[in-house]
Amino acid sequence: MAWAFLVVAIVCEVFGTASLRMAALGEKRWYAGVLAGYAVAFTCLSLTLRAGMPLGMAYGVWAAVGVALTALVSRVVFREPFSGLMAGGIALIAGGVLLIELGATTPIE
Repeated sequence: MAWAFLVVAIVCEVFGTASLRMAALGEKRWYAGVLAGYAVAFTCLSLTLRAGMPLGMAYGVWAAVGVALTALVSRVVFREPFSGLMAGGIALIAGGVLLIELGATTPIE
């Protein structure tokens, strides 16, 4: 169940961030989307932790996937730039999250 909560948290965080961009473009009604998106995102992140996922893993996945999806949404919806260098950075973030997840399952001696 922790992963389901985390997926909802990520989707709502990306929605909240995209709503913030819309509001910044002058669409004031999108501030409601910002508030709702972030409120649900943090609530679901809290439920993810309550379901037993370690904080480092949950936050790492949330941040990495959130950054990647936000960059893609920015490109598709707002026509913002997306370069190979940005893709490389996202790949490095994903690799770091993978190492964190693998490290969480390896006991410290």
